[in-house]
Amino acid sequence: MTPLKHEKGLSKHTGDVEETTLRGLLQEPQAGEEEPRGRRRNHARGSRGGVMAAEAAGRTLLLVNLAAIMERADEALLPAVYREVGAALHATPMGLGALTLYRSFVQAACYPLAAYAAVRYNRAHVIAVGAFLWAAATFLVAVSGTFTQVAAARGLNGVGLALVTPAIQSLVADYTDDNNRGSAFGWLQLTGNIGSVIGGLFSIMLAPNTVMGIAGWRIAFHAVALISMVVGMLVRLFAVDPHFCNADDGEQNLRKSAWAEMKDLVTEAKAVMKIPSFQIIVAQGITGSFPWSALSFAPMWLELMGFTHTKTGLLTTIFALASSLGGLFGGKMGDYLSVRFPDSGRIVLSQISSASAVPLAALLLLGLPDDSSTGFLHGLVMFIMGLSISWNGPATNNPIFAEIVPERSRASIYALDRSFESVLASFAPPVVGFLAEHAYGYKPVSYGAGVNSVGRDRSNATALAKALYTAISIPMLLCCFIYYLLYRTYPCDRERARMDTLIASELQQIELERCHGVADYCAGGKDGTVTDIEYSEEELDADDDEKASMLHHQVEQSGSIT
Repeated sequence: MTPLKHEKGLSKHTGDVEETTLRGLLQEPQAGEEEPRGRRRNHARGSRGGVMAAEAAGRTLLLVNLAAIMERADEALLPAVYREVGAALHATPMGLGALTLYRSFVQAACYPLAAYAAVRYNRAHVIAVGAFLWAAATFLVAVSGTFTQVAAARGLNGVGLALVTPAIQSLVADYTDDNNRGSAFGWLQLTGNIGSVIGGLFSIMLAPNTVMGIAGWRIAFHAVALISMVVGMLVRLFAVDPHFCNADDGEQNLRKSAWAEMKDLVTEAKAVMKIPSFQIIVAQGITGSFPWSALSFAPMWLELMGFTHTKTGLLTTIFALASSLGGLFGGKMGDYLSVRFPDSGRIVLSQISSASAVPLAALLLLGLPDDSSTGFLHGLVMFIMGLSISWNGPATNNPIFAEIVPERSRASIYALDRSFESVLASFAPPVVGFLAEHAYGYKPVSYGAGVNSVGRDRSNATALAKALYTAISIPMLLCCFIYYLLYRTYPCDRERARMDTLIASELQQIELERCHGVADYCAGGKDGTVTDIEYSEEELDADDDEKASMLHHQVEQSGSIT
């Protein structure tokens, strides 16, 4: 009978643990009521690790922003020196645009690999590997002597950039919440644009010079490659992935095989692609990214009008800094309006931003004279334009992505978004080159005539400006109209994701509390401690009646024997 009583006691104790756990989830303990033991243990652990977690979060966000600076600096190198690279490789604008197209295709093809790496491995390590790869590719571009060699190096560059982007964005999303996520992505865009300024200005300033017989634009590529290696090392050593902060990588990877992880990733990707808001933002992103990709020809357009390398670098810096401030402003305004108008605030901001690009681009590219003497007006319009058209990502797209999927799916949704957007947006440079040459009368200059003749060719500047405006105005109008669809889908998708996250969190908490309760019971039994079990009066009366009946039966038996 003893084993049976022990089993019954364990079952009763387990039931008490479940009841206590459910009560703890539904309400807080009353005044004077002792808090459940499992919850006290969790609070103690949280208080001990809170300071360290905050320090790790701040350090990691700083390092991923530093990685974003170098990523964007690397991307800005080639467009900033299109003119010099074209002269060295005898490439037309359409051929130079094809280099960006090729890199973008490779980058898009590698985004599924990036999503898999971000889910299975430590994202800080993934960012470091990506930095090493793009640094190696940048070094290869610097030593290349033919168009084919540069194209191959740009392909490798796309692999590194693909690995980095989803990991950075998902880390930023994990370390923030709904109230400050827009600001965090605004800072990420600001630091990224600072990288574009550094990369573009640095390469433009070095382009007309030679160092020990080496062309200045090649020196710029070497320098960025070296700094990228250093940043990759820092991220590898000091950044922390919150999914891997309590266990070693090996322990994490033992949970599932690579094949099982891949199947889960495919299933997750299918689920993400079925979310209506994701489909709408991707469609918007395809059209919205096209103009930004087309603007890679802006330095070449300014130089064709007669601006010097110094003035061109200054104007592109003004535009990049304005875009940085605009991204930060848009992110903070998105956070503010999302509190006041949860279902529409972020969407309205992006519609205003995308619509403003059409008149501002018309003024810049078609309204102002193609003359380098109007540098102040060009700088003013470029500042206003950069400040106004850069809100979409930090104010709307990136925060909404983090809200419409559970935390575990964030790396996948950012990777899928970049994969779809970058493929079609990468067609922008070749399209601009094609329109300039075949629709608006751009005349490729004979490279034997000297590079200076290109800077004085105002007719080529006019042709390129018309091609740029076509590639900016039409996609931005489509982008503005596509955002209207989010008013219907976004609230429903956000609430569904919140409910899924809440259910998963509560189930995990119940399981954790139950395990702690059973472990405490077993530990108490081994130590010889007594577990008090309360019985109701009915149970005690039933036991007394049973004992009295047994005693009476024994008395009768003893009487019959005598």
